[in-house]
Amino acid sequence: MKVTSYHKGDAGDFAFTAENEAVARAVVARYPEGRQASAVLPLLDLVQRQNGGSLSREALNYVANYLEMAPIRVYEVASFYSMLHLRPVGTHLVQICRTTPCWLRGAAALTDACKAKLGIGLGETTPDGKFSLVEVECLGACANAPMVQINDHYYEDLTPERLGDILDDLAAGKEVAPGPQTGRLTSAPAEGATTLKKLPEKKPADPTGALTSAAGEGA
Repeated sequence: MKVTSYHKGDAGDFAFTAENEAVARAVVARYPEGRQASAVLPLLDLVQRQNGGSLSREALNYVANYLEMAPIRVYEVASFYSMLHLRPVGTHLVQICRTTPCWLRGAAALTDACKAKLGIGLGETTPDGKFSLVEVECLGACANAPMVQINDHYYEDLTPERLGDILDDLAAGKEVAPGPQTGRLTSAPAEGATTLKKLPEKKPADPTGALTSAAGEGA
């Protein structure tokens, strides 16, 4: 097999912390010898978290060197996936899903509300560095449309007003409960249960075992 040579990238002074080094070793160990490149995505995610939410050129080169990959291969991966960021982002990365179910349920209004509230456009970051705003494709919570992802959390069943309140709370350093914002349970019907509204009553316990024994004799 022909192996194309390549120059190692300059990683500068970037390096895993001791804690992340242990995590990286555990991730790479999942793959067979010589297949360590399969760990590129989880390692890029790990590096991005350590690097404040984005991937610098030095960080990308560090992953390439760590996995013995040509730097261009790592750049290709990093530039393909929307969860990897090649430019610095705000403390709170607001990702608005714009795919069909969310769009039909008002995603455009969510985008407009964010622009008005934050005073920025898509792909921009607020001057204080707290918020960045982007639109993304399907995030997989279609039953709870419209929704946004902010950092690692989903906020679903949104209205522009509720999203504005969430942004205010995050700006103030408050915790906001993720998930549906209407009180419904996960992805249950928005109007409430449609089946199993009345569950059968449980039979009383039989501590003596008499009923079980009688059933066995009858058989």
